[in-house]
Amino acid sequence: MKKSLFRLGGIALVLLVGFTACKKNDVPVNAGSALYQRLGGNMGIKKVVDDFIGIVVADNVINGFFATTARSQERVDRLKMNLVNQIGQAVGGTETYTGLSMKAAHVGMGIKDVHFNALVNDLVAALKKNGVSDADINTIGGALVPLKTDIVEP
Repeated sequence: MKKSLFRLGGIALVLLVGFTACKKNDVPVNAGSALYQRLGGNMGIKKVVDDFIGIVVADNVINGFFATTARSQERVDRLKMNLVNQIGQAVGGTETYTGLSMKAAHVGMGIKDVHFNALVNDLVAALKKNGVSDADINTIGGALVPLKTDIVEP
């Protein structure tokens, strides 16, 4: 269970970066187009992202990190687009994501393990709500977990 949560944490890293942006070269190993199709392609990923954002907004552990974004529909729309593009690219879709590096996007934010873990739980909830299997959640997490060190501050 702990191993699964750790892997799932990698997913959250990618999504958290979407709130601030990340460079295409920072996206981890391609998890393959079969996974992209199982997620429902671009439309399925959009649904996961919409649900994820709704869950994050209600999460008092981390929603403060997104307060500025939440005040502007333009920023929320950009966030959603960035998340969809980043996830799609990471799982072998046709999307392309560009922006700041993980480290640059998160420096000085004060993100700790507790915030990271809360985001992981929120993401897992959104994925499960959309029928994503535990195996696919673990595959996504395994591909993304190396990004944690660039986001969580000691």
